Amino acid sequence: MKRSYYAGLDFGSSGARISIINSTYETVFENSTNYVFEFKNPKGWIIACEELLKGIPNFIKENLSKLSISGTSGTLLACSVKGECLGDAIPYSQSCKVINAIACENKALNNPYSSLSKALELLDIHGQNILLRHQSDWIAGWILNNWEFGEEGNNIKLGWDLSSSSWPKEFESIYWKESLPKIKRSGELLGKINTSLAKKLNLNLNLLIIAGTTDSNASYIAADIKDTYGLTILGTTIVIKKRMSKPIMEAGITNHRVNNQWICGGSSNAGCGILSSYFSNFELEEISKQINPQKSTNLRFIPLNGKGERFPINDPNLEPLVEPRPVSDALFLQGLLEGLANIELRGWQRLEELTGEFPKKIVTIGGGAKNPQWRTIRERIIKVPIISCYRNSSYGSALLALRSSHLEIN
Repeated sequence: MKRSYYAGLDFGSSGARISIINSTYETVFENSTNYVFEFKNPKGWIIACEELLKGIPNFIKENLSKLSISGTSGTLLACSVKGECLGDAIPYSQSCKVINAIACENKALNNPYSSLSKALELLDIHGQNILLRHQSDWIAGWILNNWEFGEEGNNIKLGWDLSSSSWPKEFESIYWKESLPKIKRSGELLGKINTSLAKKLNLNLNLLIIAGTTDSNASYIAADIKDTYGLTILGTTIVIKKRMSKPIMEAGITNHRVNNQWICGGSSNAGCGILSSYFSNFELEEISKQINPQKSTNLRFIPLNGKGERFPINDPNLEPLVEPRPVSDALFLQGLLEGLANIELRGWQRLEELTGEFPKKIVTIGGGAKNPQWRTIRERIIKVPIISCYRNSSYGSALLALRSSHLEIN
């Protein structure tokens, strides 16, 4: 009996990862790599993609049935109709000008971090004869050699309306309408891998490319969140998500549908990125062991990765605050971890203000989920039980590929 395998690629802000599973959801292969260029340079994404696909064992390559891709939500680039990059992408964490005229009263779009604001900046730079594509959509286009498609969840910040499955009526008259992608649902078939690329990488010529999702949605799928639980993703940035009864149309709030359920949340510009700017992975592990997580440092750090915040407050001018630095590295690290936990708490409090609900438990996924001292600090500050999940977003993308024939996810 012929075996089939299903692959998920996930592109984050520092590197990419691949997970391959079989039909019984078991992981048969995983690998990761860092980008060789700055995150905003799309050439680095492709180099990473090629490296990961080349590294798949041959017996899996021959039987690789489907592939799905997730990427950072809100990272937008301009390319030609042939997919050629016209310059660097604008990262998810970068703010651009606000656009009242097109977004009108839509608070989710009419803010400096929306993809719509990034689109207008790219149009100013490159002109209107371009395609506007988010990270995972553009990478999927490279694998297909066809850049016409965009996945629903990735394009919400650009204006796609999940409820009506359409672009806003205000977009009908915009001069750059042809720059927008043809939208596909997450889990829908996009096509077969480009033959020349399949031969170059020794991949199955019949490999099907499945419309992916955002990296945080892929994490949500991987973590298998219960109704009353929340999900915190501790990656380069902090992302929180929870199931809601209806969408929340507020600045900084994202809305997606997973299995016909509304999933809402927000993404901070704070996260593990600031930790890695001060400590190596080895130092983080060793210094964390010196922390007493039950005792507060009383430091009031705001550990943003750079200037500006998206959520739980929307302030493109907010500055990081990580001073004064204690002499002790352990105290400094603990102050950073407490600052991140306080931002996470305010995120959950913001969702509670909008919905009246606070999660009974929080499932954590991402690199930060492996730090037991941080988990204890977060439990002390947020005051709910916290569970670590060691699956990653590329595993969620692989599940999406496996379930693509019947999964309902937008």
